[in-house]
Amino acid sequence: MTVVAVLADPPRPGLVLPELAETSPLTEDEAAELYAALLKDTMSAVERSGGELLVNYRPEDLLPEEHAETGESAAEAEVRALAADALEDPSSVRYEVQVGSSFSARAGNTATHLLREEGVQSVAVVRGTAPFLFRSTVDSAAMKLRSNSVVLGPSSRGRTYYAGFSEPVDYAEAFRTPELETLVTRANDAGLDTGFMEMQPSVERGEDLQSVVPMVRARWQASRIVPAHTAEFVVERGLRVVSEDGTPTLVAD
Repeated sequence: MTVVAVLADPPRPGLVLPELAETSPLTEDEAAELYAALLKDTMSAVERSGGELLVNYRPEDLLPEEHAETGESAAEAEVRALAADALEDPSSVRYEVQVGSSFSARAGNTATHLLREEGVQSVAVVRGTAPFLFRSTVDSAAMKLRSNSVVLGPSSRGRTYYAGFSEPVDYAEAFRTPELETLVTRANDAGLDTGFMEMQPSVERGEDLQSVVPMVRARWQASRIVPAHTAEFVVERGLRVVSEDGTPTLVAD
């Protein structure tokens, strides 16, 4: 069984998806709402898969000062509230505090601890911002991890939406740009084979939503599986992509 660690932040305006608010019609508050929807869809997909869901949240003392709140358990409470809304059995979820000063450090500490200290068969690290990470995707990646020590899900601009490991690598700055290539280099340095999933969009900037929004709307109109919480946000906000002087443009009603 693969332990899927969802590295989650409390959905606070300005803290999560900050570039999205700067590069799209969404405000900081709306970007935070979208992040919450994406995170809920991710947790739901993992719960329904054959993997084990670990919600790895960033505590107050690791948040930027301007986004931190008083009370040590505030961040955990916000993340747990999202899980309670998204999952069929919230009590079955494991919660752990992230440790480390950067995303690479936090992801690496989580993966290394699970593989070396707890002896799990495989571990995956996801950010929870890839809306089409469905149950089938999680299960397919787990199958690939049986024959590859590293399995990566490529996303746009050299990012990954899924990073799975059955053996640890050197995680120091392993998720730096270009993340996908850097992780393969670390796998090669460790003498490990790398397998790949299909490419999927993940959301950080407005240009990412230009890919995601038509995909959500198209799947919805075709009566196919959609990420429910993300789709609801897209429809309620009236997000769509239109042509303005021949240029695809994201607009909101």
